[in-house]
Amino acid sequence: MSEPPMLSKASKDVLAKVRQMVPPMLESFHKGQLGRVAVIGGADMSHVICEPEAAQVIKTYSPNLMVHPLMRQSHKLTGSETPDHIASTVIEMLPRLHVLVIGPGLGRDDLMQSTCAAVIAEAKKQDIPFVLDADGLHLVNTNPSIVKGYKQCILTPNVVEFGRLAKAVGVSIPPHDHLKVDQNTDTETCEKVARALGGVLVIQKGAQDIISNGEKTLICDLEGGRKRSGGQGDTLTGSLGTLLAYRKAYMDKIWEVEGNMSADELLMVAAFGGSAITRECSRLAFKKNGRSLQASDLTENVTVSFENLIGEKTEESKL
Repeated sequence: MSEPPMLSKASKDVLAKVRQMVPPMLESFHKGQLGRVAVIGGADMSHVICEPEAAQVIKTYSPNLMVHPLMRQSHKLTGSETPDHIASTVIEMLPRLHVLVIGPGLGRDDLMQSTCAAVIAEAKKQDIPFVLDADGLHLVNTNPSIVKGYKQCILTPNVVEFGRLAKAVGVSIPPHDHLKVDQNTDTETCEKVARALGGVLVIQKGAQDIISNGEKTLICDLEGGRKRSGGQGDTLTGSLGTLLAYRKAYMDKIWEVEGNMSADELLMVAAFGGSAITRECSRLAFKKNGRSLQASDLTENVTVSFENLIGEKTEESKL
């Protein structure tokens, strides 16, 4: 059994709401009811929408992934394929989905990016929540209006990506002092970026994660690991996708839910939960692996991190 994390009262209070939002594991639930998530580039059902060559590799990762080789890079279009046709094949899947995660492994090929832009436009029409990370954030940097005002969108920039995002929406950033561990306690810049985007939820990743929609702000101050390696953000985006699927289940009241949280509050709660789980994964992985930590080490700690912070409803609360 791992040593539980140190939690502030504020973190305990928000995690209690996360626990309310997470559905119990009932025998009456059927496949897909707890969430259907698609990743373009953990829930009940996970779809990966990708380019054909990537599909062959991704299929070997896990039998739990449903892989759809629908995306195309510009130089790989066949004579009978058009950009509109490629986008339409992905858009046709949207009514089957509850959440989209866009960006990890996407790349910046023009056709891949334009296809995602078309999918985002349609997802907004269908009121589908989505997470943008990595190369998905490039879409916002080049055209902030693509998400502006859509309050079911979560952006997850790291320090470099946040700088680009702030510049794209005309927000200046104070000088960055790498020696100040607590620099992320200054929430003002994140709040300005979120407001400039019309209330989009921004998770500014750092020594502490700042979570803001421009009106309400939370700071996730759980201890994390001290090693930063490429790919750790995928644990966050995956956790967010899962928790957003649970959010829909809560809103649909597929079980006897506790409380009466609004859609906006639930989005904030899901964002905090994803941040907390990721930071706990990082803490546990670093404690075990130290400097040799790799992104895949975080994945191995998702279950125990969930149990440490949230727990199952059939168990006594650990908060």
